[in-house]
Amino acid sequence: MRLVLSTRNEHKLRELSALMHPYELDPLPADVQLPPETGTTFAENALKKARVAAAETGRPAIADDSGIEAAALGGAPGVWSARYAGEGATDEENLAKLLSEVPEDGDRRVAYVCALAYVEPGGREEVVYGRCEGRLAVEPRGDGGFGYDPAFIPDDYPDDRTMAELEPAEKDAISHRGRAARELVAKLVAAEEAARPPGPLEALLGGSSRDRRRRRIAAAARRRRSRG
Repeated sequence: MRLVLSTRNEHKLRELSALMHPYELDPLPADVQLPPETGTTFAENALKKARVAAAETGRPAIADDSGIEAAALGGAPGVWSARYAGEGATDEENLAKLLSEVPEDGDRRVAYVCALAYVEPGGREEVVYGRCEGRLAVEPRGDGGFGYDPAFIPDDYPDDRTMAELEPAEKDAISHRGRAARELVAKLVAAEEAARPPGPLEALLGGSSRDRRRRRIAAAARRRRSRG
């Protein structure tokens, strides 16, 4: 299945194209206008973008909204991460503002948060979440990644490398976007399997292995209740 990714961010397109395998992503058509990110939660913004893409293209669409939350700032920048230093601010300007506002001797805990939405035209909607916790470096390091990656030191690895110093596979394994994408892929695959009619052998055996397993679990639960 091919999905439309509702974004103009080339970094996100490259990253999610790898993370959403086996699903393939197509960029948002140039004539589709992205809605403003006026929601107060990541999920609101992600759903709004995915709904527009699905409605305008007539195809299943996904969209993410993500950002960084600093404990010292009460969770800011949060949903305003992409424009923390103002509308049109660059990644470097947003990061510089964050580093200037978090005291070096203060609470350096940070978390990346992602809401990833899936929308079918006029139908099903899903929102999944991913989170990666870490601490804020004193100064940027590394050439990889984007956004706040040069100053985000994840808790998942024992060294002090920032997200921008990790290999792409290392980052994908722990990132907020990677965790959300893997959950969404699992949900989509499960839905496709559930909708697929059983083959001749499965029908002869009484349905798919997934169905048989569900029936066994339900029967065991009934036996436990009857004994109680």
